[in-house]
Amino acid sequence: MSVVINEKRRSLLQAASSVGLLMGSGLASEAIAATTKQDPWKQAQAIIDRFAKPIHFRKEDFLVTSYGAKTCEVKPVEAWVSFVERKTLQTPVAEATDCYPAIAAAIAACHAAGGGRVVIPAGNWYCAGPIVLLSNVNVHLNAGAHVYFSNNPADYAKYGKYDCGKNGKLSMTRWEGNDCLNFSSMVYAYGQRNIALTGDDWTSILDGQAGVNFTDSPYCWWSWKGREKPSSVGDIAPGSGDWIKHQKGETEVSLNPQNPVSLAEVAPHLTEEKRLFIQGEGDKWRRDSNYLRALAEAGVAADRRVFGLGHFLRPHMVQFINCSNVLFQGYQVTNTPFWQHNPVGCRNIHVKNIYANSVGPNSDGFDPESCNYVLIEDSTFDTGDDCIAVDAGKGPDVQYGPSQNIVVQNCKMHSGHGAMTFGSIMSAGIQNVFAQNLVFENSHWKTDPLNIAIRFKCNMSRGGFLKNLHIRNISIPNGIRTTPAFYSTLPGSVIPTKSVATSAGAVITIDCGYDPINDNVRTRPPVVSDIHISNVNVGNVDTGAGQFSSYQAIVILGPVPSDYNGPASPAPKIVPVKNVTISDCDLGNPVNKENPMYLFNVKDLVLKNVRVGGTVYNKTLSV
Repeated sequence: MSVVINEKRRSLLQAASSVGLLMGSGLASEAIAATTKQDPWKQAQAIIDRFAKPIHFRKEDFLVTSYGAKTCEVKPVEAWVSFVERKTLQTPVAEATDCYPAIAAAIAACHAAGGGRVVIPAGNWYCAGPIVLLSNVNVHLNAGAHVYFSNNPADYAKYGKYDCGKNGKLSMTRWEGNDCLNFSSMVYAYGQRNIALTGDDWTSILDGQAGVNFTDSPYCWWSWKGREKPSSVGDIAPGSGDWIKHQKGETEVSLNPQNPVSLAEVAPHLTEEKRLFIQGEGDKWRRDSNYLRALAEAGVAADRRVFGLGHFLRPHMVQFINCSNVLFQGYQVTNTPFWQHNPVGCRNIHVKNIYANSVGPNSDGFDPESCNYVLIEDSTFDTGDDCIAVDAGKGPDVQYGPSQNIVVQNCKMHSGHGAMTFGSIMSAGIQNVFAQNLVFENSHWKTDPLNIAIRFKCNMSRGGFLKNLHIRNISIPNGIRTTPAFYSTLPGSVIPTKSVATSAGAVITIDCGYDPINDNVRTRPPVVSDIHISNVNVGNVDTGAGQFSSYQAIVILGPVPSDYNGPASPAPKIVPVKNVTISDCDLGNPVNKENPMYLFNVKDLVLKNVRVGGTVYNKTLSV
């Protein structure tokens, strides 16, 4: 085995202070308590057993047709189905009846009656606004029900609780781990209990129409991503050579003139030193995606972080916030503007037999964020980003606490950046997560391969912790992506830029230096420990140059001390990734056979009966 080591790391680690406080990491005492000694898979079974009794709803159906909903005619349209591919899809005709009022009325009546099912029958339905769930309501799609959500952004800035003037009537949302007022998600709930979104089967479809052009426009929801061209991280098979274009100045990464020229306008309490630190150099902080991070770092209240109309933060497909006793079962979502599912601060979530089917930009399949007690099972994911990503807030927005007590089992993953992912949005910490009996099918390996199988990502901005994570019995018959993709590092980093394949190409990746160039505030060192992976079996595919499973087998980039940019003295303690075990695995034949593993700032990586190529490893490594 050849292990790549950067010698500068040792002197930087020695220079880091031995002070035990992790400045700004927000680790509560209970979150850093010693991991329980009991059998971890008994812990997992106890979580599964919590969901043996299904959520109960009152036995009455409320048909949306009784409240004025009417089916619609559809017509063919050329639309994007990924960043690089167009197909002929169906979309409602211009004169289609808007079913938003009928669905809202049915939900209100069901809730007022004490609960039940709001039923959307078979047929095509046009909805120009969000489906907003209330307590004790199960919104159910019959087989053959296809809900086409409007692709007019203004329709998700009409009905929110917060009247923000020219920005619209907005909803309290969370966007990439930070709270804000923004467009409602297409299916939304806030502070509700005993709710469900269900379907008869995968012909029960919620369609975000994210690749269908806006009216009289060559742009669509996915244009707001603002990507100039196909990236090395994904989109590696552009096919026709065409890709989604965007309107200059109208993306999440464009400088938005509606954002103030100085944080002092919205955060006058900041000292000049703190203001300049958060803003960083230049005007990049005024881009919508960066501006939200800056507002959070500045301590601006969530209800004063106003986006919506005139801004370009795409809405989620399904976002439930601060809800309890939640069921997602038996339907398909497709063509979603942003993440497909994002429950935030929710408790007791059961996900069963859903099809998360959207491969557009940032189309994560299911992102439980700061949730407690979650079971995800028997579902399929084909995504344009991570299939499942466990999250837990970003920066100061950690009020919902860690993500914990989660089981993922008996699922199948196809395309995506990571099949089973932890972070990078993890400032409140992630613990007690169990994943088992999964198939990372990677059926599109020739054209749109899965980038990474098992992925952990964090950095000096998000901080937080990853611990007590257990993964077993993973089948990867078609390998993963066999070409590398690198994240650019910071100037002056001890890690040379574009030298470590943390973004794509390794079966198992622990990346503690994830995308640092987009974070001005890097004062929260992450802590990663107690990760246990077993019985992962990776097949090889014929790439034309040989039979290969991946680019590399294992990449572990521990915390990079040079990324820290807080006060020089005292510096927080920056600790290595530690107590990771990988056992009884066959990781196939990586392309990079000279360096099948990359390790940096790692302590006690235990390899037991791990086969890589023709070599079996039984050793403990610390570098």
